[in-house]
Amino acid sequence: MRRLKLGIPKGSLQKATIGLFEKSGWKITVNSRSYFPDINDDDIECSICRAQEMSRYVESGTLDVGLTGKDWIEENESDVIVMDDLIYSKVSQKPARWVVAVPADSEIRELHDLRGKKIATELVHFTARYFRERNIDVQVEFSWGATEGKVVSGLADAVVEVTETGSTIKAHGLRIIHELMQTNTQVIANRDAYQDSWKKAKMEEIVLLLKGALRAENMVGLKMNVPTKKMDEIIALLPSLNAPTVAGLYNSSWVSVEVVVDSSIVRDLIPQLIKAGAQGIIEYPLNKLI
Repeated sequence: MRRLKLGIPKGSLQKATIGLFEKSGWKITVNSRSYFPDINDDDIECSICRAQEMSRYVESGTLDVGLTGKDWIEENESDVIVMDDLIYSKVSQKPARWVVAVPADSEIRELHDLRGKKIATELVHFTARYFRERNIDVQVEFSWGATEGKVVSGLADAVVEVTETGSTIKAHGLRIIHELMQTNTQVIANRDAYQDSWKKAKMEEIVLLLKGALRAENMVGLKMNVPTKKMDEIIALLPSLNAPTVAGLYNSSWVSVEVVVDSSIVRDLIPQLIKAGAQGIIEYPLNKLI
């Protein structure tokens, strides 16, 4: 039986990734003592591995397709096919940033001030390459974790760390002086597997539905009854991907109007719709928007 070997990132993105797959139609059940979770699709075989190593496994063919950060593809210089970008995380739907940070009271203000200094980071190869390309001689050391503490304790002059909001870095008494790169989750494929028509079609199906689930993340559906004479006024209030769906109600001078909108505007929109004459407003969540 043919199967697509799918890699799920272990760590901070694991829960968000499994949740995204569930919204897309795949239920992944993880056994804490196994790196091979069950999935409700006989065509897929799942493995869990660290995001930092995912691109290596995909490049070697151990996995056909996987999800990992753009940062780790760059770090490993992996020869893989990037199928698509998926911007999601445990915090927000915004790209994360790898930044250079120094103590808040440091005299270091820009990259050139780091010449001859020591930098601690988990992103060793990319960082060394970044400074080398700019002819700035620095010493880059690998950090196993708690990287922010390295400068506080005097073990390094600066750190290169990933952040989404910058709040953790600030809380550790550090100041960001430079952004090296933005990163987001990417779906990557093994080059040989991608040439297989069956595997390629399965990968594209996964990407299509994952993107549909992400697109629906901050959207909701609204359905309401509207008097025909108020239609123009109410339609003018409704933002939508396309024109709203309008259907006549049986033996009535009212119509049913349905629309998809950003959830952030619903709080202000519903009172406006009621004031304009809409009734029976229903708000409902979306799993996918394709």
